[in-house]
Amino acid sequence: MDLARPDLAPRSVSFGPLTIAYDARVLTPRPWTVLQAEWARELLAEAPPGPVLELCSGAGQIGLLTVHGTGRRLVCVDVDPVACGYAAANARAAGRGDLVEVRQVALDGLPRDEVYPLIVADPPWVRTDQTGCFPADPVLAIDGGVDGLRVARECVAAVDRHLHAEGSALLQLGSVEEARRLRDELPPTLELVDVRAEAGCGLVLLLERP
Repeated sequence: MDLARPDLAPRSVSFGPLTIAYDARVLTPRPWTVLQAEWARELLAEAPPGPVLELCSGAGQIGLLTVHGTGRRLVCVDVDPVACGYAAANARAAGRGDLVEVRQVALDGLPRDEVYPLIVADPPWVRTDQTGCFPADPVLAIDGGVDGLRVARECVAAVDRHLHAEGSALLQLGSVEEARRLRDELPPTLELVDVRAEAGCGLVLLLERP
């Protein structure tokens, strides 16, 4: 830790039954995103065998809560080395160090032959011109590009490459308008099946194969 930067001191927050560590360089885990993990757990109960994939994992809280209490393996993917470090540390703290693989790679960096029965993604979805409205949040973790959907589109492409034929993907977005625009851009190999929302916070899209 940089002793000249007290804001980089590790912090922790409860996320369901888990305690998640992070610091100011990583997006603070939002309590309402437990919704995504709980929905993922519902889907996981009926999902085909195989590991869960978490895209834009940050500190790993959504993926870790998804697989909590199960024997499922988890692969966390993020481009931020600090976030990846916390995801690995949080996996160890949750007693899952041997069941979680953390990869610091771009969303198109996964081997093409990897297939996952469940994919969860919490991409940045704030428009670039609005990131200044959230000074406490790391820009890398919230900047979704000009229209807020740049990273979400990359997630959809990754889902299309790696989702099992009978699998499910849960993608978090910031607004109904974003959801409508992304729905209209989906490839024919994916469809929007359902949406769940937390009032005033965001929403989660369920994508599956047609």
